[in-house]
Amino acid sequence: MSAALELCLSVDLGTGGPKVGLVTLDGEVIASEVHHVTTHHGDDGAATQDANQWWALITEATKRLLGASDISSSRVKAVAVTGQYASTVPVDANGCPTGPCLTWLDTRGGRYSRQALGGMFQGYNARKVLPFIRKSGGAPSTSGADPIGQMLYLMHDQPDVMAATRWFMEPVDYLTMRFSGVASATHASRLAMWMTDNRHLSHYDYDPQLLKMVGLDVSYLPPLRPFGSIVGTVTPSVATELGLSSDTVVITGIPDLHAAALGSGGTNFYDTHLALSTTSWISCPMPKKKTDINHSIASVPGLTNDSYIIINNQETGAKALEWLQEALAGTGAHMSFEAMTTLAATSPPGAHGVIFTPWLAGERSPIGNKKIRAGFSNLSVQTCTADLIRSVMEGVAANSAWLFKYVEKFAGRPLSPIRLLGGGAQSRLWCQMYADTLGCDVVQVSQPLLAQMRGAALLAFMALSERSIDEVSAPASGVTFHPTSGVADLYRARADQLPTLYARDKKWLLKHPQ
Repeated sequence: MSAALELCLSVDLGTGGPKVGLVTLDGEVIASEVHHVTTHHGDDGAATQDANQWWALITEATKRLLGASDISSSRVKAVAVTGQYASTVPVDANGCPTGPCLTWLDTRGGRYSRQALGGMFQGYNARKVLPFIRKSGGAPSTSGADPIGQMLYLMHDQPDVMAATRWFMEPVDYLTMRFSGVASATHASRLAMWMTDNRHLSHYDYDPQLLKMVGLDVSYLPPLRPFGSIVGTVTPSVATELGLSSDTVVITGIPDLHAAALGSGGTNFYDTHLALSTTSWISCPMPKKKTDINHSIASVPGLTNDSYIIINNQETGAKALEWLQEALAGTGAHMSFEAMTTLAATSPPGAHGVIFTPWLAGERSPIGNKKIRAGFSNLSVQTCTADLIRSVMEGVAANSAWLFKYVEKFAGRPLSPIRLLGGGAQSRLWCQMYADTLGCDVVQVSQPLLAQMRGAALLAFMALSERSIDEVSAPASGVTFHPTSGVADLYRARADQLPTLYARDKKWLLKHPQ
């Protein structure tokens, strides 16, 4: 069969739900579906999703895609899964969930994380946290909103779940196991645990000292493998159900951070991408391990087994616009994403003075505060819906600019152009706002919503030796947006206000904000 006809079944499990697609050797997504899932929130800090629902949506979508008359399932040579991380799916020995997924928003394990690592040094015990920084580059959050807090919560408060649980899995590793039947992970997929010695990326072991410090049993953690390696082939039952060949390979799970770099073509050192998805981040590959603990920026295991990639995270990206969409729907204004951004364009830059701070779910970078909350400032009786929408878009971009200056300092150089991807990057208006706010060229990558799906597939073709990382690398290509004179000055001034607004807003915090 001609290599040009070969496909990868690629899954991108975002917080909002899974995207499933068929991707060619050249990275073209020729068919795809997007599905929504609900996050269930509780007053106790719970934020869970149904991992069985993910699998049902993915398998049904796959059958529809492969059932199309012009697509033969025999063309599918690999399966690759990317998506959200810093979440925990407890599963049994067969890879089936024993309870719901605790997402990266779930904070119920915070008290156990604080007992293990809490103290006076930025919320940490300095003596305990330094081994984590030295070895892994970061440390578990004392908020509990990461795998360590989630696992400790399950171990202490969910005995029925624990009795049935064999593995604690990241979502991408869970789905990889559902396809292959093999429990596996990588330094990259487990990066949010901070439990591997990332000074030595060829050592595929969890660090016993770090595990002991938080009281975690290594037997619950799936074996580590090289990033982008082949785990196995699809199981006979999956092959039969989906109509795939029994020799279709499955590769290791891929964090969306890494898939975004691959999907944007930004695989060389300092090729920078910015994800405007449910959350947001700014990242690029770099040659060494490094940590900025003050601003929650680090370099973690990267796109190859001898390199690193910058990690940081802002808890609310394009989710802010989705939140406003849902809020407006309660008033009877049912607007699509396109309708909202079109309406936003009728409000002038600066949104008639309305300012939005986008901390709907707290923040991680460049400040760590799970309790800070979002807000509108400078509203007037003349403020209209267009102003509110535009101010939300401008506020998210300003928040990225606040982080961007620390990322450039971390990288030790100016970073330009910026490759913009994710659902929010489908809006040209938002792309232009980013160029003006960051003060540099921004490139809207091809198929921005599907870029991570493309990246996962390209890594699968690399595992099959049909692509190399040099072939995946590409100059920033797509529609380029340049800073606009005058508007850029306004937006930079707005971004410079954020630290002051943060200092003001944190004084208003309720003891237990929702």
